[in-house]
Parts: sequence; C-alpha cells; structure tokens
Amino acid sequence: MALQNHFDIVGSFLRPERLKAARAQRATGTLSASELRDVENEAIQDLVQKEVAVGLETVTDGEFRRSYWHLDTFWGFDGIQHTHQEHGYQFHGVETRNDSAQVAGKIKFNPHHPDLEAFRYLQSVVQQYPGIIARQSIPSPAQLYAELVRGPENIAAVNQYYPDHQELVHDIGQAYHDLIIALYEADCRDVKLDDCTWGMLADHDFWQLMTDQAEDIEQLQQEYVAFNNAALVDLPADLRISTHVCRGNYASTWAAQGGYQPVAQTLFNKENVENYYLEFDDDRSGDFQPLAEVPEPKNVVLGLVTSKRPELEKPETLKERVKEASQYVDLDRLGLSTQCGFASTEEGNHLTEAQQWDKIKLVIQTANQIWPATKED
Repeated sequence: MALQNHFDIVGSFLRPERLKAARAQRATGTLSASELRDVENEAIQDLVQKEVAVGLETVTDGEFRRSYWHLDTFWGFDGIQHTHQEHGYQFHGVETRNDSAQVAGKIKFNPHHPDLEAFRYLQSVVQQYPGIIARQSIPSPAQLYAELVRGPENIAAVNQYYPDHQELVHDIGQAYHDLIIALYEADCRDVKLDDCTWGMLADHDFWQLMTDQAEDIEQLQQEYVAFNNAALVDLPADLRISTHVCRGNYASTWAAQGGYQPVAQTLFNKENVENYYLEFDDDRSGDFQPLAEVPEPKNVVLGLVTSKRPELEKPETLKERVKEASQYVDLDRLGLSTQCGFASTEEGNHLTEAQQWDKIKLVIQTANQIWPATKED
C-alpha cells in the first residue's frame, strides 16, 4: 500500500500537565480509575483537534493512556505479568524505571486488551473529522520476545512455560495476530509496529548489555523476523502495516547507536511490512546507503527531524538529505517525519508542547515543498 501522504508522525506526544497530575493522583489513590479515564478522554479529544488543525491526516491518541510505549501492551496479554528488575534500561547517561514483563502462563490475546479499548475511543473521536485516519501503534512481537529474555529471571520464566521455542513463536504471533484483527474489526486501518530490536542489533555493545551475552547476530535477526511475521499472516488487504525502528527514546536520551547496514538485508527484504519509519536525525543512525536494500514497492519515511531537542532543523538541510536518500529509494516512495515520538514514556522529552508542534509544522511544511501534491491522485 502506497504512502497516504509524504509527511507523518511517529505517534507519542508530550503529556499535558493536567494528565500528569491526574496520573500521579491515581498512583496515590486520590483519584479513581474512572476519573482518570475522564481526564484521559478530554486530553485525547484536545490532542486530536490539534493534530487535525496542524494539518495531519493520520492521527494518534498520543499514547496518553500508557506509561511506556511497549510494556503496557505486553501487560495486556494473558500470560504476561508486570514485574520489576534490579535495574531499568540503560540509556546514555541515565537509567529508566525498572519495570519489566515476564511470562506467567501461556500467552494469549485478551479481548479486553487496553490497546483495543484505547483505539475504540480514539476512533470515536476521529469519526468527527471526515477523511482523518486513526492509527494504532503497538510494540512489535520481536520487542516482546526481547523483553521476555531480558535477564536471567525472565529467561527462567520463558523456559518454564515454553521449553519448546517454536511454541513461543506461535503463541506470541497468534496473540498479536488476534490483537491486530480485533483492531481491524474496530475499524482500524493503520497499525504501526514500533521496534527497537533492529536498532539494538546494529549496536553490538548495547546488545551484550541487554542480554548479558553475545549471541549470533544473524540468528537473532532470523528469530525477530519469525516473531514479527508470525503475526502478519492472512491480514486484510486494506490494512496498512508499518514498522518504526529507532535506537531508544527516553527523556531526550538514546540507548544504542550504529547504522542499519548489519540488519538491512533481513529487515527490509524479509519482514512482511511495506512501510518503514527509520531514525536518521543524527550520526548515530549512519548514512542512507543501507536503503539500497529496500525493494520496490516498499516505502521509507525518513525520521530527519529530531524529537529529542527543541532546536528546529533548517528546511534546506532537510531537503538536501531527502535528495540524498532518493539516490537509494525513489522520491515518490519516501516521506518525512520526526525521528521518534515526543514521549515514548510518560516522562517525555526535554522540550515544550509549543516546540513539539513547531517540529510537526516543520515536517509538514517541508514535505509539502518537496512533494507539492501530498496525496495520491
């Protein structure tokens, strides 16, 4: 499926102060679950209105109901429990909170999954805006697998419930497939798989830190493709599937570095998605040469505008970088976006809401100059 247009976002937005306060009150028991939901609903209504007003045609709920971009989704499956580890994720100069997800039984889709409930509400809001598409972002199956083998306790739990590795691949794939189909039945036509695993594989030192071992990188790539593709079988033809690859996004810091070359052939040729949102906002992501592996008719959305810092990129620089990328992927199969979301966790990156919107305006205005007709005829 071709690009809907040539400008886009990754999905998460800075949480409004009222929402942050409400979540804090909920954590202390001074606000009920229903009262928090009311605050979330109002914040999402306001966000969608702003997304439409700025010119976006595909919108999200900002991930306002989540604490993390990935863990909340994992906890929503049957057979996954919320746990804590001794340490959080190691980012450049900072450590995150120490939440984790661990196998506690056979993994299955739960029809009351929070992502499904969240999308239903988003869709009810978006219906007020003709022509606007509601996107649901979910962490990839490979990302779930990476979490389930993060540290000896998690690995022991996997071995207890899944001594047969292929059964684990099947169950994770089936749980995700069932979630995607449930989203489709709720009128979702755009699902994005957020996936840091490929960015981590590009950084051998970081992968050693994550897994406490130096596994064969090629074998891991094949495993990740197997987990992801197991979820992407027999999907409706009008469901747009994309994936976003980055190297970590927490409080304006990063976790890994390295170009896409070590994973390009597998990621771009073997994963059954047609649209790639790729981080390219600084030297940590390498050059565009790996894009030569992207086959037709797959599309690439270039994450050239950083969501980590408030300073605005120069439009002419963005145009030159898109031109450079077009040496490897035809211009009509390229798009422009921010490099990641603005708040992959509820802490958010270090910029203001006004600066966040300035970034998005820059993406849209620059894309409209590169591709004067932003929609297909």
